[in-house]
Amino acid sequence: MLDDNAGNIYPTTIGTDAVFKGELKFDKSVRLLGNFEGAMETTGNVLVAEGANLQGEIKASDVNVDGQIRGNINATGKVRLSSSANMEGDLVVSRLEVAEGAVFIGRCMVGAGKAKANATA
Repeated sequence: MLDDNAGNIYPTTIGTDAVFKGELKFDKSVRLLGNFEGAMETTGNVLVAEGANLQGEIKASDVNVDGQIRGNINATGKVRLSSSANMEGDLVVSRLEVAEGAVFIGRCMVGAGKAKANATA
């Protein structure tokens, strides 16, 4: 769900009309509204909005998934899969929240030690 305050929370936005392939690194948080294929890394948070598609890897603090991901997530904080999320891949996270209706196919390792150890690897 997008709101008018999202620009303050997510200073970088990849728009709905964007199709991007490659590697992206951010210091702050990013909001994906379009399509991305590759690796995304940030010390901030990532939002994969409803209708957005990501194929690849995410390394971040917190990851909120409302859209579709085909790939792996490594989060030092929390991963939230909303009811509209569709995730195929592996998760390594400190904390995990899965809403009723979310689709998750893959393996999951949950625990602060696991996520922080993999983030430095």
